[in-house]
Amino acid sequence: MSSAEHKYDDAARAAWLAYIGGCKQDEIAQIMGISRQSAQRLVSQAMAAGLVKVRIDHPIARCLELAQRLKDRHGLTLCEVVPSLDSVQNSGLAVAHATGDLLESCLMRPEPMVIGLGTGRTLRAAVEHLPHIDCAQHKIVSLTGNIAPDGSTAYYNVLFTIADKITAATFPVPLPVISASVDERAALLGQKTLSVTRALAAQTDMRFVGVGTMTESAPLVIDGFITRGDQRRLRDKGAVGEIIGFVFDARGQLIDDEINSRVSSAEITPGSHPGPVIGAAHGPDKVPAIRAALGGSLLTGLVTDEATAIALTLD
Repeated sequence: MSSAEHKYDDAARAAWLAYIGGCKQDEIAQIMGISRQSAQRLVSQAMAAGLVKVRIDHPIARCLELAQRLKDRHGLTLCEVVPSLDSVQNSGLAVAHATGDLLESCLMRPEPMVIGLGTGRTLRAAVEHLPHIDCAQHKIVSLTGNIAPDGSTAYYNVLFTIADKITAATFPVPLPVISASVDERAALLGQKTLSVTRALAAQTDMRFVGVGTMTESAPLVIDGFITRGDQRRLRDKGAVGEIIGFVFDARGQLIDDEINSRVSSAEITPGSHPGPVIGAAHGPDKVPAIRAALGGSLLTGLVTDEATAIALTLD
């Protein structure tokens, strides 16, 4: 065992004694043969390293009510609403943790599943929240390209992050999110090496995706996948949001534009794939995009926060 592994093993042991065993610091020190100060430090290290997970098993009535209203309104198979915190950023962490817990529950199922993953800040944080899981029975497939415009790995693509957390086989898409032309997209997607990945993406049992905006801070623009000129043209056509690169309008219909014809992602239109599509998204700037995605049945499930859920239930 390396020194780093030994350190984490001691931290995990101290945390287990504290939170599961109910031991006080003096008792932890005695059991482990260390000083009280060392016991306190090990428990703090376990917390900082994310080895300790906190789960509240009592439902919050208002969040449950909002979740049910959204399920009834949009015919969702799943909806989870978490309490809003003191900032949009902190609420995002709560949404990410809830999404991570949901993903973890899927990975813990004994029956084999094909799970599709989109991209985005919330999904990346959700995956980072996961513990290490032995789940070789499953397959994890990227729903979108993993390559940024400059040829580097797309920063918010989560497939490579989850590969370090689980033993399931992962299937990347080594293509740009949006190709330079329709012909380039056709040539790239026609590669024989991608046939297995594309087939898996079309047969996912569960999908987790983020929802992007078409505001000034739109991820597609900020990350360099489309230009400001592209964005203005798309907005003139009614664009309000995007999922795995596909841009849609306020009715949840894909925009008729050459950008959508260059997206290398798996199909997202209703009926193009089996299994639920869980959106993880929150925040006032995303409300129009989330509402449109729900209305157009691009999403069949949602994890969001209380403030966003309230906005989504307003007519």
